[in-house]
Amino acid sequence: MAAQLRAIRRRIRSVQSTAKITRAQELIASSRIIRAQQRVRDARAYDQEITRAVSAVVSRSAQVDHPLTRPVENPERAAVLILTSDRGFAGGYNATVLREAQGLKEMLRERHVTPVSYVSGRKGITWHSFRNLEVAAEWSGFSETPAHTNASEITQVLLDAFNAPASDGGVDEIYMVHNEFVSMLTQRPVISRLLPLEIEETTEESAGGPVPIYEFEPSAQEVLDALLPWYIESRIFHALLDAAAAEIAARRRAMKSATDNANELVDSLTLEANKARQAEITQEISEIVGGANALTTSGSR
Repeated sequence: MAAQLRAIRRRIRSVQSTAKITRAQELIASSRIIRAQQRVRDARAYDQEITRAVSAVVSRSAQVDHPLTRPVENPERAAVLILTSDRGFAGGYNATVLREAQGLKEMLRERHVTPVSYVSGRKGITWHSFRNLEVAAEWSGFSETPAHTNASEITQVLLDAFNAPASDGGVDEIYMVHNEFVSMLTQRPVISRLLPLEIEETTEESAGGPVPIYEFEPSAQEVLDALLPWYIESRIFHALLDAAAAEIAARRRAMKSATDNANELVDSLTLEANKARQAEITQEISEIVGGANALTTSGSR
C-alpha cells in the first residue's frame, strides 16, 4: 500500500511539472499572437494595393500575353509549396497542412501531372525526409516570424523553376498550401494556385472602388513584367504571415488544452492518493487494534 502511494505521488509531481511547461508555452503564445495578427493587418494594405495595380495594368491593356499568365495546355510538372512550422506543440496544425498537400498531389497525379514538393518549416521537412519523399527545395527557421527576404528567396526559386522548361526540371504550375488564420479557435487549410495567373473579366466594381487610370512608362507590358513577380512575392509573404499567426494560435489552443488535461489528471491522482492514504491508515488502525486484542486475550489467560 505504501509503495502504491509513493508511485501515485511521483506521478502527481511529474504531471505538475508537465503542466508548468504547457502553461508557460501557452503564455508565450498568448504574448506573440497579437504581434502576429498586427503583422498580417499591416501587410494586407500592400497586398491590396499591388493587386489593384496589377488589375489596372491588365484592364487597360488590349491583350495580355505574359509568361506568368499564359496557361500550358498539357502541364507535366507542378510545384507544391507547403508551409509548415519549425516547432511542435501546435496540435494538428502541421498534420492538417500535410494532409491537404497530399490530397492536392493525388489530384495532380490523376491529371497526369507530376507534383514537385517545395517545403518551408522543419516539421514538413522532417515529415518528407522520414518517408523518403523528394523535396526540390526547403527553407526553415522563420515560421513564427517570417521576413520579406524569406518570401523573396522562396519566390525567386519558384519563378526560376516556372521559367525553366519541364523537360529540364522546371514546372508548369505552382500551388501553395498553408493554414489561414480565421480566429483564435479556428485555423483552416487553404490551397491556392499561384501560377499561371487566372485573368477573369467582370463587370462588378472592386472592393476598393474603381480601378484608377494609369499612364504607363515605357509600356504596359514592361510595367506588367515588373509588377507580376512582386505580386507573386506579396502573395507568398502574406501567406507566410497568415501561417505564422495560425501556428501561434494553434499552439496556444493546444497548450491550453494540455494544461487543462494535466490539471484534471492531477485532481484525479490526488483523489486516488487520498484513497490510498485512507486505506493505509485504516490498515494501520486495524493492525493496532488486532495487536491490542491479541495482547488482551493473552493476558487474560
